[in-house]
Amino acid sequence: MELLLALAIGLLTTCGVYLVLRERTFPVILGLTLLSYAVNLFLFASGRLSIDAPPLIAAGARYTDPLPQALILTAIVIGFGMTAYLAMLALRALSESGDDHVDARQEDERP
Repeated sequence: MELLLALAIGLLTTCGVYLVLRERTFPVILGLTLLSYAVNLFLFASGRLSIDAPPLIAAGARYTDPLPQALILTAIVIGFGMTAYLAMLALRALSESGDDHVDARQEDERP
């Protein structure tokens, strides 16, 4: 279970970094979203993964820490707001400049 989760976090991080390094705005937004998913999974894994464990402390029983779950819920809401804001910012930049490149090169410098 831990190996599968570690592979998922690594794959999401790798794909997210790859997409953040693209020249267009939509892949950058998608890459940031994938990176936030990877961070959410990492926070979830920090709460001790255990199957069929109660979320509350019982006498002598193993338990799952509820704090990372609360942090993930907050991060999901913040990530959704950030994605919506970046999408609107990219659409505004596209409508004003007519181009959706992320870099700061001038039009006469482009090949």
